[in-house]
Amino acid sequence: MSSGIRTMDSGIRFDSVSVAYGKSVVLDSLDLTVEPGEVMALLGPSGSGKTTALRAVAGFVRPVSGRVFIGGRDVTALPPHRRGIGMVVQQYALFPHLRVEENVAFGLKARKTARADIPGRVADALEMTGMAAYAKRYPRELSGGQQQRVAIARALAIRPGVLLLDEPLSALDAQLRSGMLAELARLHRELPDVSILYVTHDQVEALTLADRIAVMDRARLRDCGTPQELYRAPRTAFTASFVGNANLLPVSVGVGSVSLGGAEVKVDTSGVAAGVSATLCVRPHLVGLGPGPNSLSGTVTEVQWRGATHRVLASVAGHSVKADVRELREPPALGSAVTLHFAPEDAVLLAAGVSDE
Repeated sequence: MSSGIRTMDSGIRFDSVSVAYGKSVVLDSLDLTVEPGEVMALLGPSGSGKTTALRAVAGFVRPVSGRVFIGGRDVTALPPHRRGIGMVVQQYALFPHLRVEENVAFGLKARKTARADIPGRVADALEMTGMAAYAKRYPRELSGGQQQRVAIARALAIRPGVLLLDEPLSALDAQLRSGMLAELARLHRELPDVSILYVTHDQVEALTLADRIAVMDRARLRDCGTPQELYRAPRTAFTASFVGNANLLPVSVGVGSVSLGGAEVKVDTSGVAAGVSATLCVRPHLVGLGPGPNSLSGTVTEVQWRGATHRVLASVAGHSVKADVRELREPPALGSAVTLHFAPEDAVLLAAGVSDE
């Protein structure tokens, strides 16, 4: 698929899209735009509505209200085969009786592509996914990662403007998943005009691949931003806990002061009024051992060795605090007193009820 070849129209827009099964609302008034060439990850727990949103774009579910646009065109009432999309699901869905090249050609034939064009389109897609040498093999002769590459090649062969990826790596083991993440990142660079909607519950995949992440929970969009924005300055406790790992500690906010279990800590209080309940968010890798700014006294409750790092868990004012530190030659003993610290600029103060409602 050379860069000189034009793909179909790109970009996705959800205009107040709701989906329901009977009285059960599974997607509630979703407003979201995926720009042309952008990778948007839909991240959230099971049942959050992310797969339903993807299926609404694909045309497999019909919204009860709202509209779906692809490339500026209202596709809400169009059948899937007329939407110009490529789709990859977690179980590959390859035809076992067809060779790799025949699997990749399937979508082209279904769209009545000119017969003379099909071999070149198949070759382009297989070359792009690193599967050209396996064109004559059957799916049973491939590894799981190779089968997933074929599924991606099949989706790319039609030169879609929109590529939908539904948990595409969840069936792979950790090593294969890491390799496929790198391959998907490379494909994104080589397909700068294709919009990608990537559904996952794996935060590492979302942080690695996405230009922006839409955080879903209980059928609604809860937050949306770049991976850096959501990780470094989450707006809600839910976002903080789902995008990366976080210490979320209840604090009391006074006039120019914040108290954690009676100990005053320094943190930016702008946007949080005095006298309200709030949550202090600080990432475990930004918590250090020993005295320092914002020192907290606690008791060690658990020590986990993680190879290059140790995770030290301590009880501070009745709350568990995690510190991820470089591997310790002499980890602290369980039950021992410990001092933790974090820099004021490394913490975020979240007002209660911002968007967790």
